[in-house]
Amino acid sequence: MKLTRGEVAQAVVAGVGGWLMLAPSVLGHVGSDIAQSDRIVGPVVLAIGFLSIFPITRLLRWVNLLPGAWLLLAPWLLDAPTDATISSMVAGVVVLALAPVEKAPQDQYGGGWITLVRPSDRPDK
Repeated sequence: MKLTRGEVAQAVVAGVGGWLMLAPSVLGHVGSDIAQSDRIVGPVVLAIGFLSIFPITRLLRWVNLLPGAWLLLAPWLLDAPTDATISSMVAGVVVLALAPVEKAPQDQYGGGWITLVRPSDRPDK
């Protein structure tokens, strides 16, 4: 089984979500506002990244642009310590860079309403 660029990119994004959940404990800023942000955004990024690995739900990857943008803004709005700022900024850049990787396949699932009129247009024919 060969992985596509999009599958690898979304797996990395899911990994970033996992890092965000661990970052407050690892970096030692538990109890701060940025820790709460990481613990809320992390599972969101992880779940969307994981679901975006599969071709049928690949379009969900665009939803990760919102948490990615928040990760870039949060350290400035929540007055985060330097290590948390760097972590959040790197995570935000990775999410924003990898979320749009690879187009979703259009012709593998169904074929649209036209297949009711012209069954020969179905992808499996």
